[in-house]
Amino acid sequence: MTDAPDASPSPDARPASAVSDDFHVFDTTLRDGAQREGINLTVADKLTIARHLDDFGVGFIEGGWPGANPRDTEFFQRAREEIDFRHAQLVAFGATRKAGVRVEDDPQVAALLDSRAPVITLVAKSHVGHVELALRTTPEENLAMVRDTVAYLRSQGRRVFLDCEHFFDGYALDPDYAKQVVRTASEAGADVVVLCDTNGGMLPAQITAVVRTVLADTGARLGIHAQDDTGCAVANTLAAVDAGATHVQCTANGYGERVGNSNLFPVVAALELKYGRRVLPEGKLAETTRISHAIAEVVNLTPSTHQPYVGVSAFAHKAGLHASAIKVDPDLYQHIDPALVGNTMRMLVSDMAGRASIELKGKELGFELGGDRELVGRVVARVKERELAGYTYEAADASFELLLREEVEGRPVRYFTVESWRAIVEDRPDGTHANEATVKLWAKGERIVATAEGNGPVNALDRALRVGLEWIYPQLATMELVDYKVRILEGALGTGSITRVLVSTSDGRAEWSTVGVAENVIAASWQALDDAYAYGLLRAGVAPQG
Repeated sequence: MTDAPDASPSPDARPASAVSDDFHVFDTTLRDGAQREGINLTVADKLTIARHLDDFGVGFIEGGWPGANPRDTEFFQRAREEIDFRHAQLVAFGATRKAGVRVEDDPQVAALLDSRAPVITLVAKSHVGHVELALRTTPEENLAMVRDTVAYLRSQGRRVFLDCEHFFDGYALDPDYAKQVVRTASEAGADVVVLCDTNGGMLPAQITAVVRTVLADTGARLGIHAQDDTGCAVANTLAAVDAGATHVQCTANGYGERVGNSNLFPVVAALELKYGRRVLPEGKLAETTRISHAIAEVVNLTPSTHQPYVGVSAFAHKAGLHASAIKVDPDLYQHIDPALVGNTMRMLVSDMAGRASIELKGKELGFELGGDRELVGRVVARVKERELAGYTYEAADASFELLLREEVEGRPVRYFTVESWRAIVEDRPDGTHANEATVKLWAKGERIVATAEGNGPVNALDRALRVGLEWIYPQLATMELVDYKVRILEGALGTGSITRVLVSTSDGRAEWSTVGVAENVIAASWQALDDAYAYGLLRAGVAPQG
């Protein structure tokens, strides 16, 4: 049993660089966000994410429920020893004491103290139906559980927040009791009482009305925790702020149970850029995109390309009409400067492209095309012709740059000339398969014949190409295929339909995408590989063949 409050940091001790305590950005990725289907965090994962969140500058990081499982208990121990928090305070999550048990004797309350977290969030029932059915106790005992636990933790030197679970549903059933829970927690010493839309069924107007009323009737400092089941979690969070809430609970990238939680990044961006409220340390908003993608990597989920503010498509422009306007003023089709959140504007090239799209994309790639209408016209015509045949350049910037360079320089970017290639798949009697490829090509005046095996025909071709060329172009050794996508384009030819292949390649510092199209999937793959290595050598500063 922990009974020494001085064993932990003072609840009022905040990192020197923290922003004002008048408004809280509270992250619960490590607890509520980890409940998303498909996420299974190790202690090391949680420590890494905690460092990212602290680097971003959130005020509070809820690390989990110590005592509920060994992983969370270990996390709090290691976080104390291994992380020097510069901006955030670590928060332990737990429940109020059990019904009929003295708070001093409740082992899960003791585990909260043993975590030595300076801040503790308690979850409590505020829905009278849940009190009677889930806790199997009386409304009066539930209030005593809230009062006793908050007061005891405060007496032990901890700062306390209280999450009112199912608050909005409970308020609809019995508003007086729901408000009584809020009032009891606040009077017992809870610094913030958080109203939770646990089922995620509320809409912004409902949130605003309830928060405003509860604030007026209780005088408590209020927070908001919104789930995204109606697709309104971010809007509901901001609606609560409009009504007077000064504490927002969110998760990175909106991770969470069912469809998720209120997304930390658009909430923070809106507060800073739309509300003019500083909620992060100076300069940290520009880290938004990097932090979002870094956390996505840790949880092993592909970053959402269309996520507001941080998605790679958030400031991507495709239509020719938009491009014409952006050429005059980027703000005409962008609500903010993407650099404010660490993102960039992108011009997508497709069969919808007009002259302005090509000129802007060329400028992005380092080519000034505005003075050559004939050249721009040729590029536009070629892009539309190629996309009609099945190519896509909005997802294959590297292939587009090679096309553009060919038009600008009057010759293709070539590092080798192909004489022939062949891929063989052998079906063996034991049910296994052998994949072998042979390439015949010319590079720097040398005729090269190379053969290699692989775990598929495309992999075998890739290896044969490397075997043949790495002694001439050692830069190829740093490059690897990191993604491969095949799509059968719409048509009535069945297995004879046109196939499009997209290949992503990396040199360890950057990734680029190339495209190939053919009736044969291997032929389409070869085109994409050819472009991938040509672009990679160009990036490496190798001069093309004359």
